[in-house]
Amino acid sequence: MGSPLTAVRADKWLWSVRLFKTRSLAKSAIESGKVLVGGQRIKPSRDLHLGDELKVTLGYDDRIIIVRGLIEKRVGAPIAAEQYEETEASIKAREKAAELRKAHRGADILSEHRPTKKQRRQIHRFKRIDTADG
Repeated sequence: MGSPLTAVRADKWLWSVRLFKTRSLAKSAIESGKVLVGGQRIKPSRDLHLGDELKVTLGYDDRIIIVRGLIEKRVGAPIAAEQYEETEASIKAREKAAELRKAHRGADILSEHRPTKKQRRQIHRFKRIDTADG
């Protein structure tokens, strides 16, 4: 067996700890600014070290994660979960946001049918007026 790792590429690590399904999705997330290290945007080739703090945007939620282990190969979920630690503040914020989303789920007005051609024109006209003011 080789020596213990001291650094791992960010895209590889995010994929191996199962935060992203594929390495290319991890790379895309990093390039689009959804992964920050120390509040700074990074490149996929950036080396992560033990103790680094990452802010990862996944879907509607932001997770603040601390690197606890370095791996390069994708492993099972129980082992992957041991490689990082999510902060308490991050967990509470995610849970609160999930509750708010769940509470507002019924507030959306859904139509029982698709809009007619006339209604579609009215929607487009309304949106044009609305964006012209802003």
